[in-house]
Amino acid sequence: MRSSPDVDHNPTVRKNRRVTVEEVNDVDATSGRYFESQPGAGWAQHQGETMFERYRKEQREEGEEPWAPFENAEEWSLAQWLVKNLGQTQTDEYLKLPITQNRSKLPFHNNRSFLQRVDELPHGPAWSCNMVTVRGNREDENGELLEEEVELWSRDPVECVKELIGNPSFKADMAYNPARAFSDPAGEHRVIDEMWTADWWAEKQKALPDGATIAPIILASDKTSLSQFRGDKTSWPVYMSIGNIAKAKRRQASARATVLIGYLPAGKLDCFTPDARSLAGHRLFHHCMGLLLHPLIAAGNNGVDMVCADSWIRRVYPILAAYVADFPEQCLVSCCKENRCPKCVVGAKERGEVLDSVMRDPESTKIILERRKNGQHPPEFEENGLRAIYKPFWADMPHSDIFLAFTPDLLHQIHKGVFKDHLVKWCVEIIGEEEMDARFKAIPDYPGLRHFKKGISTVKQWTGSEHKEMQRVFIGLLAGAVPSRVLVVARSILDFSYYAQLQIHTAESLEALQAALAGFHANKDVLKELAIRDHFNIPKLHQLTHYARSISLFGAADGFNTELPERLHIDFAKEAYRASNERDYEQQMVLWLQRQEAVFSRGRYLDWLLQEPAGGMDSRSHSISDSDSESDSTSEESEAAITRATPANKFAATHILAKTPSHPHQSVQNLVHAHGATDFLPALQSFLDTNLPDNTLIPGDHDRFDIYCQVVVVTPPAFQVSEVPMCRRVRATPEKLASGRKPGIPARFDMALILVGPRTSHLRTLDGLRVGQVRAIFTLPRQFGEYPRALAYVELFTPFRARDPSSRMRQVLRSTRQLRRNAAVIHVDDIVRPCHLIPKMGESVAPRLIGGNAYEAANDFYLNDFIDVEMFCASVTII
Repeated sequence: MRSSPDVDHNPTVRKNRRVTVEEVNDVDATSGRYFESQPGAGWAQHQGETMFERYRKEQREEGEEPWAPFENAEEWSLAQWLVKNLGQTQTDEYLKLPITQNRSKLPFHNNRSFLQRVDELPHGPAWSCNMVTVRGNREDENGELLEEEVELWSRDPVECVKELIGNPSFKADMAYNPARAFSDPAGEHRVIDEMWTADWWAEKQKALPDGATIAPIILASDKTSLSQFRGDKTSWPVYMSIGNIAKAKRRQASARATVLIGYLPAGKLDCFTPDARSLAGHRLFHHCMGLLLHPLIAAGNNGVDMVCADSWIRRVYPILAAYVADFPEQCLVSCCKENRCPKCVVGAKERGEVLDSVMRDPESTKIILERRKNGQHPPEFEENGLRAIYKPFWADMPHSDIFLAFTPDLLHQIHKGVFKDHLVKWCVEIIGEEEMDARFKAIPDYPGLRHFKKGISTVKQWTGSEHKEMQRVFIGLLAGAVPSRVLVVARSILDFSYYAQLQIHTAESLEALQAALAGFHANKDVLKELAIRDHFNIPKLHQLTHYARSISLFGAADGFNTELPERLHIDFAKEAYRASNERDYEQQMVLWLQRQEAVFSRGRYLDWLLQEPAGGMDSRSHSISDSDSESDSTSEESEAAITRATPANKFAATHILAKTPSHPHQSVQNLVHAHGATDFLPALQSFLDTNLPDNTLIPGDHDRFDIYCQVVVVTPPAFQVSEVPMCRRVRATPEKLASGRKPGIPARFDMALILVGPRTSHLRTLDGLRVGQVRAIFTLPRQFGEYPRALAYVELFTPFRARDPSSRMRQVLRSTRQLRRNAAVIHVDDIVRPCHLIPKMGESVAPRLIGGNAYEAANDFYLNDFIDVEMFCASVTII
């Protein structure tokens, strides 16, 4: 019997994170969200047992230890290490070593007996192989049509949904009903981030029975190469996740919130002639996807009782909601040609225009394909750019619209597509390759920023990370080198890219996203005038017109990026292939994956038994190194900073210094010459007069100061940007000369935003801030008293001047006083965060700026809005 929606035992949504507007009046709206849950969804029927609870019960009944079939925790740890890190040959060699056999006394002495133990572990849904016979159009020597048998390896997607929605590891990251989210307790400012806060889920809920729980299916598929440098072995994995799981968890490849459900046939289909092979491959794709996803039809129509991660049983309707794929794969799925849009019916030559095109409709598309199959020639078939695929796999999927399901692809459409393949290419044609390289070389250093020391023309193989690194400095280096309207075009594209990357959207950010695209279209004709382009009929450019609606329907785009499937290829395709003998490899791959999954699941089960809080820190002590490391924030450093620095008030920033100074007892002369702190003593005296008025000591050359190389600024989670604290370094390190074979290290005196007026701890705007270059970080000597706060010597810049009209970047100058740089001693905790300045280079970059010393050689700068998304949000003040 279904429970009423208002009974006490109906935990519809994660109550600790999803509360109604009426229930909360005192949450800090600068970071908190307020929820208004939709009634009639996600009802719990009765309590059940999760897979972990069921397995624990079975172990207790059998009298087994938690790590069975292994004898003890040490043996289990070894088994876990062997499966994760060694192949079968290496495992066999290790277990046969005399020292292993004589000292470890393991019950398994070779790889075969070890794998027998591993195979006793429970694993996920079983794999099966379907043989699909493909009849081609080529004939053999007897005049018979050639046939080819291909393998479809698959798992029941409904069982995989049960595994995901019932996994206790995801309990804190799971939602079962849609809700409208707001940034204010009055419910006036709606925000969209997770799938359950967007519109699609709420609309689909209306078509289902009261109390139904939707499991929005997120599919991803992408053919990938398995062999390196030789061979042509390929694989075509299909991945699945559910929108109930928070997108931050889905993005973690290590969390395994996205699972592999099948390998599609990826053969060459030599039984077809070359002219027919492409269409035959498309039809085979849809046929196999139909077989793979067939169980979802009945489940989506009727629902399936599933034990959820919170141990409650709900009636779950798995419905295909989103499909993550690159452009060619989207066209394949939508049965359209690649010169058309897979989402709408815009004309083949109209994709460069601002048109409100009609979206493709699944029902009308099926009718057109059916008419074509019956020998008719409907004009819509050619008008819509369809292919003769008469049985699309999505034809019978309940409550789904495959054309709406295609989500934004930030990697291929923006970073690699519109930005790298088009905008960068256009700008190189305008200013020349040599000048573009010189401008990249002149970009000043910043913690974690990739510096293209040789320019970009020498880079042969680009990655998504490098595309993003280029975007961080591109507008600043273009300023002055291209016509103003070209700079407006570039700024519009970069604005769109950064708005699209936001993790939380508001009505204002979606409007700004659309405005950025409109700004591009309003100025794009300048590229025609410069003979750079003769048209803008670019598929990836057209796809940007669908971003705002897709975000409104399914949530922020960072939950659907194709970077995750490409990362999963490493674990679920390439590593699995390397573990095989490369013959009949897919059968070996699924067995290897099954064992990996079993070991991973057992590890999660043991973690669950220990009842460790999700995301909790371990109890070991951590410290921050004061080294001159090149990395912006290593994992160890970040963990240390968060562990030691996060205060009781999670909305306050924290500043972390090393436990011991890197350069103790340094003289004033060293500060002047090595750090460039030329006015150190006058600035310190001014600070003492203001902050220690009772002090009678005058600082002089005889004083010694403990000097630190850096301060780590831990800022609270930024609205729309991150859900976790951010660690950023501000460095003040003098030059290190080369010694023997060790190369020298240039000086790094970072720019930072300095607090000069009242403001909140959040970087919501740049009000009350001023740029300063940090020359030295130090503490007062004891003779001045026990002063608890660390200090910094900074050289100030002018207050922000008017924005440049084309680049819309703020401008600053070095501040001077009596022809000397304006310097001051400040508290280290007045440093809000590091920032990045880009020197004004003019039409041609001066050679003096290229030597890595642009901060010292230049006087006029732009404040770089694009150094990270948080700085972008603060600069454009969209919130």
